Amino acid sequence: MPILGGTLARYFGLRFLSAVLLVFVGIFALVALLDYVELMRRTSDIPNVTASLVAKTSFYRVPQITEQFLAFCVLIAAMSCYLNLSRRLELVVARAAGMSAWQFIAPALAIALLLGAFVTTIFNPVAAVLQERSKRMETEFTGAIPQGEFAGFWVRQRTPDGQSIVYAADSREQGALLSGVTAFTFDNSGRFLERVEARLATLGNGAWRLSDARIFRVDQLPVDSPTYELKTSLTPEQVRERFATPETVPFWQLPLYIQIANHAGLTAAGYRLQFQKLLARPFLFAAMVLLAAAFSLRLFRFGGVQKMVLGGMASGFALFVISKVTDDLGTAGLMHPTVAAWLPVLVGGFIGFVALLYQEDG
Repeated sequence: MPILGGTLARYFGLRFLSAVLLVFVGIFALVALLDYVELMRRTSDIPNVTASLVAKTSFYRVPQITEQFLAFCVLIAAMSCYLNLSRRLELVVARAAGMSAWQFIAPALAIALLLGAFVTTIFNPVAAVLQERSKRMETEFTGAIPQGEFAGFWVRQRTPDGQSIVYAADSREQGALLSGVTAFTFDNSGRFLERVEARLATLGNGAWRLSDARIFRVDQLPVDSPTYELKTSLTPEQVRERFATPETVPFWQLPLYIQIANHAGLTAAGYRLQFQKLLARPFLFAAMVLLAAAFSLRLFRFGGVQKMVLGGMASGFALFVISKVTDDLGTAGLMHPTVAAWLPVLVGGFIGFVALLYQEDG
């Protein structure tokens, strides 16, 4: 029996792993195709932009996009795996050999934990680096603002000469390079001085260096300037806190960013939440396996397969909604980042475990 159990466990584990890889490749290819078509549409009227360059830029963007769907890849793959095993009566054979449901989902749980650890420690840093490269390439060959998922950033800064309000449509290099910049400057009495629009802004020593700037002053015609220096009192740590998005920071650098923010007296709630979410990812994958098993181990001859699939998908969607709500609460400081990151994992794992326990042991 130990040899038989080990052989079946390896077989079930390989079936689950192949299903995960197949679903991931399908999602990756679909996202890459859609992103490539959209980027080609936006760059169709730009000269000297080849299809290979657009494909390379799009390929660099895809890993971070697909990273957001990896938990659902595990859920779909696990449900597909167990439904196929049930349809081919392999689960019946496994039960006849003396294996319980806990034994033939154990390999999938182990593989899910290993996949989660791989995604957190290797895939996430690579995706973050490639995302930064894609932003840089898109800005270089379009000369425009990358159309990302962010709605823009606002920050107010004060200097001995007055104060200013800076808006950036997008940020790169952890906030040190801004795109689509608009700055409103005021003197110490609060009187408006000028508005400056620039394509790029680079953080220097005590100042933002704006490139391709256009300066608007009251009762004067706009003035174009290749460079413009806007004084700032922001430190690099404060810039990271205001302009950098935690999703673009690799996993291994998050502890350093949290430490720097703490020394600067900043909250770093976004970085803490992202770090805890990455730590919880292996267990989130395992929770998805439990949820999938709870809705897909029913034998085909009992019917109700469509209801099981819909129930599993609805549970995954509900878990996604819960995670989004907790993310917003954690980012806003209304919930501790650790609780916000681990609560969906605990809820999903508990529901799947209780459902399986009820099915197997009554």
